[in-house]
Amino acid sequence: MTTDTLSRVFAALADPTRRDMVARLSEGDATVSQLAEPYRMTLQAVYKHLRVLEDAGLVSRPRGPQPRSVHLEVQAFDLMDTWIERYRARAELRYRRLDAVLAAMKGDEHEQDHRDGHRSRPEGAGHPDES
Repeated sequence: MTTDTLSRVFAALADPTRRDMVARLSEGDATVSQLAEPYRMTLQAVYKHLRVLEDAGLVSRPRGPQPRSVHLEVQAFDLMDTWIERYRARAELRYRRLDAVLAAMKGDEHEQDHRDGHRSRPEGAGHPDES
């Protein structure tokens, strides 16, 4: 699958009706009529949505007589997952580096406060109970 396919997958899932169809198909295969039940649209409109999902590789329908079940194709999600995880890993690495820099800065700040605390006490000024 190429980047072009990835673009088609994301474009197909940009529509809430198609995302809902995919969510419903994640529970199991369904016929077009079963998929069409909850929507207030023509069967022709449902077929158009299915065509977009098919072209993106998200669903398939076997050839043959009606009724044919619509099947969710999991490998399209593997492609999305790989793409998302690559960029998530890069972002997490950047955040870990930032955390390390902030921790080092905080450590330097604590060290500086500790050194400044010793210098600010006048020589010979001991504990108040030492008088």
